[in-house]
Amino acid sequence: MAVTFPSAVEALQDLLFDGMTLAVGGFGLSGIPTDLIDAVRASGVRDLTVISNNMGVDGIGLGVLIEKGQVRKVIASYVGENKLFAEQYLAGELEVEFNPQGTLAERLRAGGAGIPAFYTRTGVGTEVAEGKP
Repeated sequence: MAVTFPSAVEALQDLLFDGMTLAVGGFGLSGIPTDLIDAVRASGVRDLTVISNNMGVDGIGLGVLIEKGQVRKVIASYVGENKLFAEQYLAGELEVEFNPQGTLAERLRAGGAGIPAFYTRTGVGTEVAEGKP
């Protein structure tokens, strides 16, 4: 039986807490759960880890959580269009973990399937894999 809620705020009531991890769908600004993002923003929860393919733009999408200083860490494949994100990262206010898009998708799939780790050849033989700047 499906459960419905009159609003995103009511759907998330009693589920959000400081320090939680959120996996947020969508691609760029397409298909993002805008109402749910706004409900998270309104809740005031802080120190969030956000997993998404990108972090929106200033004032739109996940960018609204960046604006309110609610995000502590980001795991994403692209963040290039959010100036405030860049400012917070460069100031040391935001932890960032970049993943190629396919690796990010596989991490989410594996985690959902209870697989604690997997191997990927991404970066093998490159300067990144060798730890060179």
